Formats: sequence, structure tokens, C-alpha cells
Amino acid sequence: MTTSHHIGILPLPFASAVHDLSSFQWDPRIEVSELEPPTHIAPYAAAIDAEIVVDSLDVGSGRLILLHDPNGDESWGGQFRCVTFAQADVTAEMVHDPFLADVGWSWLIEALKTRGAHYSHECGTITVTSSTPFGSKQREESQSQIEIRASWTPHLDADDSLTVHLQAWQTLLCDIAGIPPTHDTVIPLAVRAASSR
Repeated sequence: MTTSHHIGILPLPFASAVHDLSSFQWDPRIEVSELEPPTHIAPYAAAIDAEIVVDSLDVGSGRLILLHDPNGDESWGGQFRCVTFAQADVTAEMVHDPFLADVGWSWLIEALKTRGAHYSHECGTITVTSSTPFGSKQREESQSQIEIRASWTPHLDADDSLTVHLQAWQTLLCDIAGIPPTHDTVIPLAVRAASSR
């Protein structure tokens, strides 16, 4: 797992969280790979990218960034911060549903609560877009999408690891892509990352 950091030795809490991230067992329909993490937001960071693939079709995507500041961050209300972006196509009818944004936000909150994740300072935006092609593009299909940009502070300690937050994020990806969770055999990120190089 690639991480950004200002010193050579990772703080134990961050190292433990990175271990949870790199060893997490992902749904086989979610293809996860490492990303170069940002270097300017927090002293320590790790990031992953996800593509949701069903029957060889990309039905959604997501990105998760884990930030860590050993001194804590007042705006976070803690030492860690999870930042995510997720998107998927939706039907034209769904775009006109006035409650779709509320439903999108509930996917994240319900996923965190269902998994028993302890968190605070959650915030985000839900964007619903529809594009209609004209002119030389008029033969292309109209597109409708929902995008979720959100962040929350995971409360991590000896009893609460990052794993439940990863489970919640995986549930969010399944929800936004409109696919049910599965308990089939899954592949850890470390294997996927190695096979893609």
C-alpha cells in the first residue's frame, strides 16, 4: 500500500489502519487498486480507487482517501478522516426524483450505522446530473448520473478498526451501483494491486 508521509516511520495507529486497508477482502465485483495519495492535506495519507464491474460492464466507481494527523485536526474532530467520491449511472426517471439526493446521502449514513462504525463530523454533497447530446453528438445516448462526495471522522482505537468503515464504504458502492451485496469468495487488495502491475 502506497502512503504519503513526512517521516520515515509511520505512527502505529496509521500503520494499523493501512494494514486494514491493504488486507480488506473486497466483493469480487469491486476491482480495487492503489492510488498515489495526496501529500498536502495531512501528514499521512493512503488512497484507493474502485471500479464496480458487473458482467464485464462498468456500472460505477469510487475513490477512498484515508487521512491521518497525529496531532489531530480541529475541523475533523479527531486524528483520522475518510474522504470519498462515488458515482454511478441512474435512469432518467430517477434523475427527476426530488428525493434521490436524500436517498443517496442515506446510503452512506445507513451503511455506517449498519456496520456499527463509530464516526462523527460527517458532511458531503450529492449531485444528480443529466446530459442530453445535440448536433453531431445527437446519436449518443443521454446520460444521467448520481455523484456522492462525502467525508467523515472514523473513531479508531483498539476496539474499533478501519475495517467496519471499509465494509460500510463497500456497501455504499453496491448501493450506488444498484447491486446487492454478496458473500462470495473475495480477493484482497494486495493481490489485485500485484496482478495489475
